[in-house]
Amino acid sequence: MMWTRWRVAVALGVCAGACAALLGVAGWWCLLIAAATPLLPRFVAALVVGAATPGARESAARDQMSGTEFEDHVARIARSAGVPVIMTPLSGDWGVDLIVGHRPHRLAVQCKRQSRPVGTSAVQEVVAGAPMQDCTRTMVVTNHGFTPAARKLAELHGCTLVDGAELPRLRSTIRRLTQPIEPTST
Repeated sequence: MMWTRWRVAVALGVCAGACAALLGVAGWWCLLIAAATPLLPRFVAALVVGAATPGARESAARDQMSGTEFEDHVARIARSAGVPVIMTPLSGDWGVDLIVGHRPHRLAVQCKRQSRPVGTSAVQEVVAGAPMQDCTRTMVVTNHGFTPAARKLAELHGCTLVDGAELPRLRSTIRRLTQPIEPTST
């Protein structure tokens, strides 16, 4: 497979150099284009991965936030995904911090900014509070991680867990979860 990939890359480089020559580009530029073209896919892939990876200052800033600032941060990410966000009051929210999306596919989100792994209570709260807030899906977001018991409980109830390592992909996760549920044919 490795040889096949290199053959394709070399063929692509030769074609790019030939096209440049046909367009009247100087000969040494054609050689440079032919040599650089096979490297382009790896460069673009590394560029995308690098752009999606939070920098040291971004991670440090997230870890310095208070609980309400972390909720605001998650709400901004959800709004940037193009869905409406309702921030619930600090008390009487039944364990739901954010309500994301349109009815009937609303997502109940519990935000936990902690210095230790999040336990089962966060999952229990959001799963119990979701019907009270007219939500069909649930999610717990944290800057840290989850205990094994919390992961097992979330799996049992279909609750999505987003930990600190997955926060850069939170926007795409929210988009996926706020899409209408497709009926399954049996």
